[in-house]
Amino acid sequence: MEVMLFLAAGVLVGYLSRSKATFLMGAGIAAMWSLYLLIFLLGVSVGANDAAIRAFGRLGWQAFVLCTGGILGSILVSCVVSRMFFD
Repeated sequence: MEVMLFLAAGVLVGYLSRSKATFLMGAGIAAMWSLYLLIFLLGVSVGANDAAIRAFGRLGWQAFVLCTGGILGSILVSCVVSRMFFD
């Protein structure tokens, strides 16, 4: 529920400040670097977990296939949506 409240608050702030392009540009850059930091910290957390490292050989291919499928599916859907609504 907290995540949804933060998201709603962000939408409200973005809506109210949409005329200030410099603020929104800075927010986008900050969000990108925050995401990079979260991904890095996730990697550190996985690397520090002995059980995850031991199981990586077994689960690595499954994870690779699932991630690749998810990425390819996202690209396909975004292309379809882009052509339907933005072309």
